[in-house]
Amino acid sequence: MKKRVFVTRVLPGPALDVLKQKCEVEINQEDRVLTKKELMEGVKGKDGLLCLLTDKIDAEVMDAAGPNLKVISNYAVGYDNIDVAEATKRGIAVTNTPGVLTETTADLTWAIMMAVARRIVEADNFLRSGQWKGWAPCLMLGSDVYGKTLGIVGLGRIGKAVARRAKGFNMKVLYYDINRDEQAEKELGVTYAPLEELLKQSDFVSIHAPLTEKTRHLIGERELRLMKPTAFLINVARGPLVDEAALIRALKEKWIAGAALDVFEREPYVPEELIKMKNVVLVPHIGSATVETRSKMAMMAVENLLAVLEGKIPPNLVNPEVIPKLGLK
Repeated sequence: MKKRVFVTRVLPGPALDVLKQKCEVEINQEDRVLTKKELMEGVKGKDGLLCLLTDKIDAEVMDAAGPNLKVISNYAVGYDNIDVAEATKRGIAVTNTPGVLTETTADLTWAIMMAVARRIVEADNFLRSGQWKGWAPCLMLGSDVYGKTLGIVGLGRIGKAVARRAKGFNMKVLYYDINRDEQAEKELGVTYAPLEELLKQSDFVSIHAPLTEKTRHLIGERELRLMKPTAFLINVARGPLVDEAALIRALKEKWIAGAALDVFEREPYVPEELIKMKNVVLVPHIGSATVETRSKMAMMAVENLLAVLEGKIPPNLVNPEVIPKLGLK
């Protein structure tokens, strides 16, 4: 008898066809986040769940699934949407999709960094609205990126990929992480700095830290006040890493020059104040949004899920404590 799987959203690429060949698959066909009630109904009696970062998987959802649920495969590198401790207690494997989105997300970091520094979105709107009357010496003056100081908060896979790209712009790169990485310092030519020092020295501060209870509001009023008035804040990691209210105040009162954001504190809600600001570039959580990367993520999520259902250790297991409970080999 085929294992039963619930997928919370249609995914790009051939991955779901692969899954359908081996399992009985139910897929949410609507291109929206399911309500909790719908999610609980969908997962009922299933052996596997393939979910997104926008799906909150807590004890209540696991209760609704019932005792058959053996694996929660997250279509994301992060997994703060899942109560991993609860899943582990119940002997449910939790998997993610690391690595595959590293370069794509680093590309997006640079895209929005350049866009806010050179006022690309603002200039595009200016031209399209018919306001451009010709070249002028002071029209849309932005900030140079080449030769400036880039501060990277969180030197994981994506942080390192961003640092590699900075070499082409002849930038001085500072980084802050809870663990100093001397090998990366040698390989990438980056310099460790305490967070306060990084914020004071950097012309661009790019956040690439994971979201935990300790990192929530890592960048708040105190940190923003340390930054240069000519500096820009870039966030492609997780919205709650930044205190959004403090950021709005910092932008209004010109503590910093601008911001570029791919993530928000209460997604998909974006404060009206941010939307109205010309010195902010806003994109809708598209860090990994390329055809190639999203298709690879889907395949990785499916492979993780199938491995557990076939009694194997999945390639990307978040909670290895469940291996003996599930008898994975």
